[in-house]
Amino acid sequence: MTITIGIIGKPSSGKTTFLNAACLTHAKVSEIPFTTIKPNKGVAYVKNKCVCKELDVTDNPQNSICIDGTRFIPINLIDVAGLVPDAHKGKGLGNRFLNDLIKTDVLLHIVDITGSLDKSGKLVSMGQNDPYEDILFLEEEINLWFKEILEREDWTKFTKTITTERRKVVEAFYDRLSGVKITKHQIILSLKDTNLDGKNPSTWSDNELLEFVKTLRRKSKPILILANKIDKEISEDKLRELKNNYADPIIPCSALAEHFLRKYHDDKVIKYIPGSDNFEIIDDNKLKSEELEMLKKIKEKILNKYGSTGIQNSLDYASFTIANQICVYPVSDINSYSDNKNNVLPDAFLVEKGTLLKDFVREKIHSELADNFMFGIDARTKKRLGENYELKDKDIIRIVTSKSK
Repeated sequence: MTITIGIIGKPSSGKTTFLNAACLTHAKVSEIPFTTIKPNKGVAYVKNKCVCKELDVTDNPQNSICIDGTRFIPINLIDVAGLVPDAHKGKGLGNRFLNDLIKTDVLLHIVDITGSLDKSGKLVSMGQNDPYEDILFLEEEINLWFKEILEREDWTKFTKTITTERRKVVEAFYDRLSGVKITKHQIILSLKDTNLDGKNPSTWSDNELLEFVKTLRRKSKPILILANKIDKEISEDKLRELKNNYADPIIPCSALAEHFLRKYHDDKVIKYIPGSDNFEIIDDNKLKSEELEMLKKIKEKILNKYGSTGIQNSLDYASFTIANQICVYPVSDINSYSDNKNNVLPDAFLVEKGTLLKDFVREKIHSELADNFMFGIDARTKKRLGENYELKDKDIIRIVTSKSK
């Protein structure tokens, strides 16, 4: 399955603009809260150094894109309705919003760093709202949503049927959370980290349950903070204040600037590679004076100061650092690095670090190939690889099955 990133935040914080920028989609944007009712979806790309330069070959990507030795690999984005305090109780769009996040791997919290939106997403004076409070309330809402999923309806009856044996506890919790993208390993680690391993859930206090839920949410739905609208006059000071209160990484960004840069590139007016600290104007005759001035401000206030608009950086950080993804290249010919149609380095797949070769074949290529799996071959070393080989970043591998020619 392709990694899925959820875009979250309170109404009007810039979530849909982020999606439009990252995917060049055309979802409706408005300063009116709850413009997004149904989740908007799109395909974005993360950047990874391609192996084509190392191998000195000209590649022909099929499932991805290669630009100047950088492979752009597709991921899924989902932009959900804005979240307000007490959403887990149904306020705003409540559980409809939260349930859209069930299948995500990482959450990007778009925070209006200018502090010009109140808790419901309505415009107020710049600096009137504290972005740190936005972070706290949103994390609390998602944690409480997790808690409600876990203890829904028959929690007492459910816990009485569980013994203290770890395997049975993990299995019971995994079954109960089957609709949420959570692994058994994440449940095991959460039990250990909260000192609840070996303690019957029926004896847990409400605080113990909440701590377990918080830990499980952090492991299964980690949140990366994006300080949006970073080009505003007040933004630099507000970002500094936020970093003093919040220890986890914060990426400064401007979704609107990225949207314009990608649109002008798509229109062949400028040359711009997402994540770059610069762009090249190809034809300034196609740009009005106010557009040229806007591009100048983007360069001076965002790209020169922060090194990028932050949009691509956040997608890459969420995928490779938080979700721990690596890139693997399956091929049919280990000498030409091609598939059966002579496409060189045709596919680049993202998988979690630690994935075993046979699991990769089953999940990313085809379950039938996994059923007939014999071994893999490392295209660089020509060595055979067994089904329990742990994949490494930029592995180039041929899969040999009992049905291979």
